[in-house]
Amino acid sequence: MTGPVVVIGDTLLDRDVEGVVNRLCPDSPVPVLDETTYVDRPGGAGLAAVFAAVHGAEVALVTAIADDAGGARLSSLLAAAGVQLYALPLAGATPEKIRLRVRGRVLLRHDRGGTSGEPGEPGEAVLRLIARASAVLVSDYGRGVAGQPALRAALAATRAPVVWDPHPRGPAAVPGVQLATPNEFEARELAKASPGASRLVTVSRGAQALRQRWRAGAVAVTLGGEGALLCHAGTTPLVVPAPASAEGDTCGAGDRFAAAATLALARGALVSEAAQAAVAEASAYVAGGGVATALPGPVRTRPDRPAVETGPVFTGGGERIGPAAAGAVIAEVRAAGGTVVATGGCFDLLHAGHVATLETARQLGDCLVVCLNSDASVAGLKGPDRPVVPQGDRSRLLAALSCVDAVLIFDESTPHAALSWLRPDIWVKGGDYATGGGDETLPEAGILRRWGGQTVVVPYLDGRSTTDMIAAARAGRPGTPAGPAVARPGATGVRSTAEGAR
Repeated sequence: MTGPVVVIGDTLLDRDVEGVVNRLCPDSPVPVLDETTYVDRPGGAGLAAVFAAVHGAEVALVTAIADDAGGARLSSLLAAAGVQLYALPLAGATPEKIRLRVRGRVLLRHDRGGTSGEPGEPGEAVLRLIARASAVLVSDYGRGVAGQPALRAALAATRAPVVWDPHPRGPAAVPGVQLATPNEFEARELAKASPGASRLVTVSRGAQALRQRWRAGAVAVTLGGEGALLCHAGTTPLVVPAPASAEGDTCGAGDRFAAAATLALARGALVSEAAQAAVAEASAYVAGGGVATALPGPVRTRPDRPAVETGPVFTGGGERIGPAAAGAVIAEVRAAGGTVVATGGCFDLLHAGHVATLETARQLGDCLVVCLNSDASVAGLKGPDRPVVPQGDRSRLLAALSCVDAVLIFDESTPHAALSWLRPDIWVKGGDYATGGGDETLPEAGILRRWGGQTVVVPYLDGRSTTDMIAAARAGRPGTPAGPAVARPGATGVRSTAEGAR
């Protein structure tokens, strides 16, 4: 593969809630589920992207993300899985699919998020991404991304093999895709094929009708535990049986099939070879326990507390703190055509240098969101003795500043997941960066380019350092500089940007 595998489509936030049932509701004859634990994961196109990344491929996901807590949670989960997120704006709420389960079996599914919002326009970085892809998977869940005109034009122009996983509510595949992968129900709904003498005849008729209508190279209809039926040029379909019959949770099996076929085509396989590899992969996935065991560890980690207390990884507490507050601020500013500015750091022992950086950052736009390292993140970066001030107090102090509009706490070692969700127009780094260093010294610059954002450096106040203040306090001496503080632009040497925000 010479380029990334690109997944395009609608992403949902999936949650499996496990519990026990040992009584009926007193006011209605329905079971009462006592929740014991839950797991969040990306769903839809996000799940397909995670499956592709599990195999070690470079994977980029083009999807629409809402300015809400669900969108923040998705960004964090995708980053944990190693998926590069190219987020399009999404009006409305993040779609969520919640499965209530007892002993591994689904008791009830609860969907929320409302009517699909219109996804925003892709930037130039997204169009360049599609042009250099080694393969593209369109994972359509009927919520609008697959119908975005600019994306469809880019798909029609790419030379990479395109796999289209359709949805009955979604648009037709772009003409010329190499492989379409509907399941049996989707094929029947999309093709409106008349019943045949047998199941295989009906499926074959539907697949051939879709292949001709979409001018697709081939259509592989997945048949659950019986494998798949591949229809390509000619009248004789290829039956690809499953290697072994397996019972289990089939949630995500279609995404696993489509991702495996896409990876095979990216590596130069024939369509028939890709279909066989995908059947084997999906069958092993179901037999191995399905989505509960197939995701990488950081994505399927179960939180220690119930869902109602924890919320997303980006934590909060207070009207100007957390993903809901940050999402509301940036949505309001974007609706008015304003400029969203963000900055980040540990901000342990808030001092004058921090305030100078934050005030300068706020002057660059119409709102300022501070991405704050959580206690766990600070400890991982600076050692077990830090932070001195816990995240609850640090976030409240920052939120109390007039130049700060919202605070977003993140658990990761870098703010990359938070940035992918916030998509600020400007990301501000505070520190003494050498001029002429280029983007190599600014790791966030590459992420900002995905949506046309800009990374900048602002001066810091010389002599202000949390580390020095802590050392001075422990030594029993003042922690402020002897001479007057001077604002210095970056000129000599390179100082870690974390120094200005410690």
